[in-house]
Amino acid sequence: MHGPAQAGWLLVALCAATGAYCLLRMRSRIEEQRRTAGGEALMGFGMAVMAVPAAVLSPPRWAWFAYAVVFGAAALRALWAARTSRHHLHHLIGAFAMIYMSLAMTTTPTAHTGHGSSGAPALTGALLVYFAAYVLHSGVRLAPARTAPAPTGPPAVPLGWADRPELALACRLSMGMGMLAMLLTL
Repeated sequence: MHGPAQAGWLLVALCAATGAYCLLRMRSRIEEQRRTAGGEALMGFGMAVMAVPAAVLSPPRWAWFAYAVVFGAAALRALWAARTSRHHLHHLIGAFAMIYMSLAMTTTPTAHTGHGSSGAPALTGALLVYFAAYVLHSGVRLAPARTAPAPTGPPAVPLGWADRPELALACRLSMGMGMLAMLLTL
């Protein structure tokens, strides 16, 4: 990622922390959490590596192709999993965005600061719109709802850190914001 170094390091920290929490979610008692956590951990760590400021680490051209291959495999897995879960369509779009950014970096990996006078390509714009809508939708879902009456009956089993749906949603929100930031610097 090319842009201000401080913003790059903050994005690296955010994405790495998100990836680490997603690894923790792989230990969840809830099957759906485990199913999605691996792909989200890969996305978080992949975004963290890609967001390292170019002044610190400018990978060789072949590394960007390697990123594209890894996220291509993730896209195929998400495509297969999308048969049973709509959320995996988001993973597919995220993997596609990572492939797109990786391939864009192969053209000018050390001086890729924008798209020149012609403006952003339509695909970048479409991805920006998608991730902006995803971030807004996730943010609204994360906002507290009206309080419901207290449930009656036996107390619920407390959820572990890996099973907290609001934390998983916060991670998805942070990765969506990270993807927006990375697409904006493309």
